[in-house]
Amino acid sequence: MAARFKSAALSVAGLAALGLVLWLLAPVLAPFAMAAVLAYVLNPSVNLLCRLGGGLLGRWFAVLVVETAFIVLTTGLALMIIPILAVEIPLMRDQLPGLLDALNAFLQPQLLKLGIHFAVDQTGIKAFVATYLNANFESSMAFLMDSLKIGGSVALAVVGNLLLVPVVLFYLLMEWDALLLKARDLTPPRWRAVLDGFFAEANGVMGQYLRGQLMVMGALAVYYAVALTLFGLDLAIPIGVFTGLAVFVPYIGFAIGLLLASLASILQFASGAGLEYAVLVVGVVYGIGQIVESFILVPRLVGERIGLHPLAVIFALMAFGQLFGFVGVLLALPLSALLLVALRRLVARLQEGRSDGVDAP
Repeated sequence: MAARFKSAALSVAGLAALGLVLWLLAPVLAPFAMAAVLAYVLNPSVNLLCRLGGGLLGRWFAVLVVETAFIVLTTGLALMIIPILAVEIPLMRDQLPGLLDALNAFLQPQLLKLGIHFAVDQTGIKAFVATYLNANFESSMAFLMDSLKIGGSVALAVVGNLLLVPVVLFYLLMEWDALLLKARDLTPPRWRAVLDGFFAEANGVMGQYLRGQLMVMGALAVYYAVALTLFGLDLAIPIGVFTGLAVFVPYIGFAIGLLLASLASILQFASGAGLEYAVLVVGVVYGIGQIVESFILVPRLVGERIGLHPLAVIFALMAFGQLFGFVGVLLALPLSALLLVALRRLVARLQEGRSDGVDAP
C-alpha cells in the first residue's frame, strides 16, 4: 500500500513539474506545439498520398504537397481580409465625417435630457481620417505600429514563429510515424496495451472533432454568405465565407467577422437605408448565426461527437486561453477531448475497483 502511494505521489509530482515547465516555456514551445498539432492532423493525408502513389512517390514529396496545400489554404483565408479592407477603407475615409455629424446630432439631444454633456470630437477625428486613412501606406503603418506599441523584437519574434512553424511541421511530418514508434518503445511493456487503447480512443475522438468542426465551418460559411447577400450587402460573400471559416479560432474568428460586417454595413447603408437598417442587418444575421452555432451546430456536430458539454467547451476555451494565450485557445478543444478520454478511463478504473471491492467476500 505504501509503495503504491509513493508511486502515485511521484507520478503526481512529475506531472506537476512537467506542467510548470510547459507553462514557463509556453512562449518558446508555442510554434512547436502548433506544428505538432498540425502534424497530427495532416499526417493521415500524407500517408494517404503515399499509398495512392503506390510507393513511387517519396514521403518527402507527399509532405511537401500536403504542407504546401495547407499553407495556401490558410494564407488564402487570411488574404480574404485584404479586398474587404481595400473597399472599406476608402468608404470610411469618404463617409466617416458625415456619419460623425449624424451621430453627434442624434446623441447630443438624447444625452442632454439625461443631464449628460457629450460631444464627439469631430475635428480631431476628421483630422485622423484625413491623415491616416489615405493612400500614404507608410505613414499609416508607422502610426499603427506606434499605437500598438509593437517593438522590433516582438515583431521579429512573431515573424520568426511564422517561419519556424512550417519548418518544424515538415520535419515532424517526415518522422511522425517513426516518432510514435519510438515513443511506444520507450514506454514500459506492461503499459503499452493501456497506452495503445488510450491513443486509439483518442484518435477516434479527435477524428470526430475535426470532422464535426469542418461541418460547422462549412455550414456557417454558407449561412453568413447567403444571409448577408439577402440583405443586400455588397461584400456579403467574402465577409460571410471568412466569418464561417474563421470560427475555427473560437470567438476571435467570429469577432473579426462581426467587426468587418459591421463596418461594411454601416458604410454601405448608413447614408441610404439608414443607420438603423445597417445595425439591423448585422444584428439579425450574426445574432441568429451565433445562436445556431452555439446551440445547434457545435453541440450536435462537435460537442456530442467528442462528448463535451457546452459549458465544458466554454470553460476549456477560457482556461487554456488564460494559461497559454492564443495558442491555448487554438488547442483548447483538442486537448479537452484528450483529457476527456483520460477521465473516462480513470472513472472506469475506479468503478471497476469499487465493484471488485463490493463483490469480494
